[in-house]
Amino acid sequence: MKRILATFAVGPFLLGLGACGERPQVIDYKQGTYQGKQDTPPYQAAPFSGNKSQWENAIKTRQQNQNEYKRTH
Repeated sequence: MKRILATFAVGPFLLGLGACGERPQVIDYKQGTYQGKQDTPPYQAAPFSGNKSQWENAIKTRQQNQNEYKRTH
């Protein structure tokens, strides 16, 4: 019985103590520099293989297919 009582008394104490161990979340910001992941251009994807003009033509075609004015006339 004493073990169970001790477990219920010590458990919340240990959980509360674990919350004190959080490290500060401070970012080292350097003015004028981007420190995130470098993004790849969208035309580097598989169907276009780096061909930017082919990607631009595909985007223009897609936009025209979604143009309601063009579709109704």
